[in-house]
Amino acid sequence: MRAFTRSLAVVGLALLTAPAFAGSMPPDFVEKLQAMGRKIVVPETNALYAPLHQMEPYAGIKLTRDIKYGPAERNLLDVFEAQGATGARPVLLYVHGGGFTRGDKKSPNSPFLDNVAVWAARNGMVGVNMNYRLAPQSTWPSGPQDMGAAVKWVREHIKEHGGDPQRVYLMGSSAGAGHVAAYVAFPDYHTAAGSGLAGAILLSGSPFDTMAFPDMANYKQYFGEDTSKYPALSPQPGLLKSSVPLMVVWAGLDPPGIEAESVNLNDALCKTQKCPTKVLLKTHSHISVANSIGTTDTELTDQIVAFVKGGKPTN
Repeated sequence: MRAFTRSLAVVGLALLTAPAFAGSMPPDFVEKLQAMGRKIVVPETNALYAPLHQMEPYAGIKLTRDIKYGPAERNLLDVFEAQGATGARPVLLYVHGGGFTRGDKKSPNSPFLDNVAVWAARNGMVGVNMNYRLAPQSTWPSGPQDMGAAVKWVREHIKEHGGDPQRVYLMGSSAGAGHVAAYVAFPDYHTAAGSGLAGAILLSGSPFDTMAFPDMANYKQYFGEDTSKYPALSPQPGLLKSSVPLMVVWAGLDPPGIEAESVNLNDALCKTQKCPTKVLLKTHSHISVANSIGTTDTELTDQIVAFVKGGKPTN
């Protein structure tokens, strides 16, 4: 609890020192998100952002849906590529959230989460959205196993879609970021040398430190009832040892425990002289972070582009 309280104090300092960006959120959105507070309210946030996005079909985008990347029913991914694009392009492989028990790469009658991959395809990348197995039917380590299988598929097949298999960036939101962190942190599940990633992006993720995160009870369906096993399942120690470049992103309106996870991870990485690319979206909420991708609010996407452009290819 002491570390958790200290983390919130650090957040307060970061809120005061966060830089400004040219493409900012509309003022009325700031007020509406503040009114929703730190709660995770998906329908309300989706309703706010949906009018800012196109619905399928997406002009100028070639879309291939439901490609099998593994044997499980939910081992499916969608590939988005810009029509007429030339040259091998970086790949943004996106992992949805949902508390390890729910969620999907595509919400019916909604632009989410196609918006992430459409944006990637329109900004010099190949976008890939993936599903993964869910709890309680699938438990630890199904997450890093599925991440590894998807990375393997991308590295073996993305050339067919204009992607560069040596420049794969794995990005997850919420529990999806937890799966991304676990894949990076546990080499046993890597399907390519050094993880096969040029970088990883963690959007409002949890849990990174299973012993510090205050809401692990909400994730027992995935991690199991035996809490004595939790320390061995914590991604943070492996992230501190990993050489994979990281971007750690959190929102000013994230639930406090989730916010603290990102702050603590950032601080721990900096203590090892491996400070990640840190992005604090002080006016955003837990859900609006991903929903804003592809809108005129470029506070996050400008930094994703810079992170990808500054990355180095893997072997």
